[in-house]
Amino acid sequence: MTSRALCVALAALVLPASVAAQIPQMEFAARRDSLAARIDSGIVVAFGERNPVSDFGAFYQLPAFHYLTNYDEPDAAFLMVVRRGHGTSTLFVTPAEPRSAFYYGRRADSTTLARTHSLSARPFGTLASTLDSVVSSAKGMPVYTLTDFADADFARADSLTRGGRFVASLAARHPGLVVKDAHPIVDELRARKSAAELALIRRAAEISGEGHRAAMVAPMPQHEYELAAALEYTFKRLGASRPAYGSIVGSGRNGTTLHYMKDQGPTRPGDVVVMDAAAEYEGYAADITRTIPVSGTFTAEQRTIYQLVRDAQAAAERNSKPGMSAQAASDSSIVVRAKGLAALGLVESEEATLDLPWRADCAQRPLTCRQAYFWMIHGISHGLGLAVHDPAQFYTGDRTFKQGDAFTIEPGIYISTAALEALPDTPKNRAFIAKVRPVVQRYENTGVRIEDDYVITQQGLERISLAPREIAEIEALMKTRPPTRVQP
Repeated sequence: MTSRALCVALAALVLPASVAAQIPQMEFAARRDSLAARIDSGIVVAFGERNPVSDFGAFYQLPAFHYLTNYDEPDAAFLMVVRRGHGTSTLFVTPAEPRSAFYYGRRADSTTLARTHSLSARPFGTLASTLDSVVSSAKGMPVYTLTDFADADFARADSLTRGGRFVASLAARHPGLVVKDAHPIVDELRARKSAAELALIRRAAEISGEGHRAAMVAPMPQHEYELAAALEYTFKRLGASRPAYGSIVGSGRNGTTLHYMKDQGPTRPGDVVVMDAAAEYEGYAADITRTIPVSGTFTAEQRTIYQLVRDAQAAAERNSKPGMSAQAASDSSIVVRAKGLAALGLVESEEATLDLPWRADCAQRPLTCRQAYFWMIHGISHGLGLAVHDPAQFYTGDRTFKQGDAFTIEPGIYISTAALEALPDTPKNRAFIAKVRPVVQRYENTGVRIEDDYVITQQGLERISLAPREIAEIEALMKTRPPTRVQP
């Protein structure tokens, strides 16, 4: 058996064809009950995703809407009237047109929804009149909205959604109506993952890890898209519904662009490739990054930066235990990298600052203006779940890690002379550039990010993404690649 065939066989043994622990329907009902208990009295209205306006890709439901309803068909809304902590819920659905049903499939009728989702259903066209009636009869009760954006990262730029227009029209028809944002409440619920959710996140991480293994043993590529293809093929082969986000495969200079997604550039021996790619399984996302050498062996300079990032990740891991501060985990990672960058001569000192090319409040957030952070630029952690950037319990309250958290640890360092050229021409920056440019040229276009997925259990911190990440592990696995490069 070839080494490649052995890897595939082992993956089949390690990763079962399916996960038995799905989200039970009673858990969705319990989520709605928890939301009602927190609201006490009010009207909740939420909109699902619209029907796609093209045939490019399948329909995917909005995370918050799915979290409460488990209804994954387009053009739907959810209404819950809450009185004294008890909610009465209704789905408003749009049946598929008879001819369209032959192309895209039929949708469940109200009888089926009542049986499978424990939710009554009405036609979507009756939502406005129903809500008018409810608002008129429930004088003084506020309306809580779940805005229909796909990802909270872009919510501020999304001002023309159907839900937003609908609620604005509702408020205009009912002067004095109090409208509140329900997302903080729902995010609090979503932050603590149930056992069933953690099982799906683990599966997503397992599939994603196998994708990274596949990329490491693929024939030496000539282009970034060859590695992206190996990753995404493995995701689908092992049962993922889709990539959890746009796959980032950046070689050389492209690897110093944090969210580079073109994946079209050349891969040259001597370069490292940043591969930030993961799978979504049953709606739940993983998020893994590995940095590998195109040639299969890191240069001395690349090894130095890679080990510095790996040490920073290990420091954060040691400080990411139940009851520990998320800020302390981040700070420990930054300290390791700052000391290392100073020792290498890539910054003037651990505390030295520069003048940034964007607005920054150096008085309130001094870290963001330090030379060391300029080579790091991003935070090290975010929650995982129905969205790749999902709520986590350490975002709020005492900001400590708690059982039921699912999250990433992802330190990085990105070195290029192009970054120096982006700095504004100030005396402080001229002195910094003059001092570090020769060293930067030694590490030119070296981007390194190492990202793993974790959960907090009763036993403590558990890493659930197990693709090789140590230098020796990566180089040993890449030695099993076929010796020839893929021809274009």
